Amino acid sequence: MPARPLKILSVIPPMTQLNTPYPSTAYLTGFLRSRGFAAVQEDLALALVLRLFSPDGLRALRERIQAVPAKQRTPRVQAFERHFERYLATIEAAVAFLQGRDPSIAHRIARRNFLPEGPRFEPLEAYIDDEGGDPLAWAFGALGVTDRARHFATLYLDDVADVLREAVDARFEFVRYAESLAQSQASFEPLALALAANENLVGSTLRELTLDAVRRHAPDVVLVSAPFPGNVYGAFRIAQAIKAQYPAIVTVLGGGFVNTELRGLTEPRVFDYFDYVTLDDGERPLLALLEHLNHERPQDRLLRTFLRDENGVRYVDAKEPDIPFADAGTPTWDGLPLDRYLSLLDMLNPMHRLWSDARWNKLTVAHGCYWKKCSFCDVSLDYISRYEAIAATTMVDRIETIIAETGQTGFHFVDEAAPPKALKALAAELQKRNRAISWWGNIRFEKSFTSELCAELADSGCIAVSGGLEVASDRLLKLMQKGVSVEQVARVTHAFSDAGILVHAYLMYGFPTQTVQDTVDALEYVRQLFAAGCIQSGFFHRFACTVHSPVGLHPEQYGVRLKPLPEVSFAKNDVGFIDPTGVDHDALGIALNKALYNYMHGIGLEQDVRSWFSGNVPKTKVSRHYIDRALG
Repeated sequence: MPARPLKILSVIPPMTQLNTPYPSTAYLTGFLRSRGFAAVQEDLALALVLRLFSPDGLRALRERIQAVPAKQRTPRVQAFERHFERYLATIEAAVAFLQGRDPSIAHRIARRNFLPEGPRFEPLEAYIDDEGGDPLAWAFGALGVTDRARHFATLYLDDVADVLREAVDARFEFVRYAESLAQSQASFEPLALALAANENLVGSTLRELTLDAVRRHAPDVVLVSAPFPGNVYGAFRIAQAIKAQYPAIVTVLGGGFVNTELRGLTEPRVFDYFDYVTLDDGERPLLALLEHLNHERPQDRLLRTFLRDENGVRYVDAKEPDIPFADAGTPTWDGLPLDRYLSLLDMLNPMHRLWSDARWNKLTVAHGCYWKKCSFCDVSLDYISRYEAIAATTMVDRIETIIAETGQTGFHFVDEAAPPKALKALAAELQKRNRAISWWGNIRFEKSFTSELCAELADSGCIAVSGGLEVASDRLLKLMQKGVSVEQVARVTHAFSDAGILVHAYLMYGFPTQTVQDTVDALEYVRQLFAAGCIQSGFFHRFACTVHSPVGLHPEQYGVRLKPLPEVSFAKNDVGFIDPTGVDHDALGIALNKALYNYMHGIGLEQDVRSWFSGNVPKTKVSRHYIDRALG
């Protein structure tokens, strides 16, 4: 008698993002269904937020607050208590509006006399002009009622989240949860202690939602994808709840965090929560694991899988080829509540809002990175190093299938760097089929993106691109092996902008051997790129050396020495290093981010870049008209 088909539940743990599902479960569910498995999915991150930010959730929050002596309550928490009835009366309306289910309430929200306003609204006062005009007209114009209301409703939810953080769980954020318990944590002990502690409101709510999902779906196997350190604590809480009530259910952990940080896992306590931990693309390891659970494959023939046996943690890899990218199937969002995601508008920059506003169908143009040389990137790992493209016809077939399922034509291509050749073929195939979509994604600012190609991409529906300028210094770009120059970036970004495509630049500071002069010069290049209309948005992040990057693998080639790591049994990724330049990059970073925030709002573009720094810094060596000349 054949074995009963296994039922598989894939879940998204808190927290990722609230405007659209993280795509890992959609990819796995689509693949498993294409292979005949009974596969379903749940977004427990969204479910957690919707439960906490509801009338019942606010009542539960107030109960927790009232259990704390009044003198221990922060001013923010006290203000929430004073205006509790207004919060209770408005929370459903605000959430429904952000979900697009009650658009007419925008008029009341936009007038700023409907929602209670906490500290998150205070920065708005900086926009009030001396003539008493509309303080946000520069952002929304005279008729931007819906966007204005969305911004205010987002600030309102942020206020409530701040109260939750101060009164219940200091680790809670909308896009990450208890991140510090997992990120580059050599020992499992901090996470183990947190999991052993009594549940707070967030934890008990997540447990209830987890058990409800298990009761509804009755799975044999639960797949938990943890793409980031800020998902790990939630992932373990989910597995903990399942094992306590349903110990026979097989739990499996995978995802980007695992692939990056748990490659040397030796901590046996992880397997009190998860039966298996898999590395890299999940399709082939999962097929092998499901065959094993069906008694069709021995344990020693598993693929890229950690497990615990009588001898401790064991890694098994029978080394079979991965599923070709073209055969991985089409992602499916079936089962996810697509009408319940929240379109947030926390930053007024038009490019930044793409990450938090509206729901995007996430799709991949090609597996891995076609460049895979950047010295700061984890190019030794499979998700970057194994490059595979697919035919444009296959790509558009997937696009059309997803549109038919979701009814939505917006796509976010989540590639490390979408190849120009593939994008050109995609644009041609979309035009051939007369298929109208809108899309955005990550690229390299390389010379293949000519004005002609940018125009073709815009015609195909491209509305925005993001790419790495990193440290805007030709010396450091060469050391990074970016394969681009500042002059080339200027021309490419200008071509995109001329085509009506928004451009976001990823920027970096603190790279090995970067001097104060390099930093000042880089900011001058960035100022000129904004002033010339080449880029409309950007984000500075501090360079972090990882053990899988060329800098981490060969530090001597970059003039630095790595600091010794402690004994690692759990997570291993970031590694400290000693840079002989001795620059205080943290202090410089404050100035860089302040300048960038103003540039994105069109402020300070004519100022000397030295004015952003608190201390004395050298004058830039960059010609004030460098970018203009590069553009010819």
